[in-house]
Amino acid sequence: MPKRSKKKIIAPAGPKPKRTRTRTPNNHTTTNYHMSDELWAAFQPLLPVHQNTHRFGGGRPRVPDRKCADGIFFVFRTGCQWKALDETELCSGSTAHARFQEWAAAGVFLKFWQGGLEQFDELIGIDWNWLSMDGALTKAPLAGEKKRSQSYGSRQKWRQT
Repeated sequence: MPKRSKKKIIAPAGPKPKRTRTRTPNNHTTTNYHMSDELWAAFQPLLPVHQNTHRFGGGRPRVPDRKCADGIFFVFRTGCQWKALDETELCSGSTAHARFQEWAAAGVFLKFWQGGLEQFDELIGIDWNWLSMDGALTKAPLAGEKKRSQSYGSRQKWRQT
């Protein structure tokens, strides 16, 4: 049987050609989640005033707080990762995460939750007599015993000369 010759495939020199295919449109069911004007009116006064820290007063324009809030609440609502926001039209994941950390440190979300709780108490009322808390501080029932091998470290040191 004759031997087959191996042909080398040589890549063309120069840069790769750009893709000509158009990008698939995003799913607007998930990417068009925006805060209502009513919710934004309650949320905006809680936000800290931004101080420009650029040494010459310039820098890139700041992404509007409302777009970042849309991204943050989208992550809260869906449970997606921050970087998944890059595929949406809301804002970038790194910007939303940085703004989330800034606002969390300023206590914005705690104040927002407290305001919502107070409003719910005024409208419907909270029965503070009935509260429930759950927790467990015990070993898992099916965990079993530790299954690790015996350490022979001390015996090995004794046998060495």
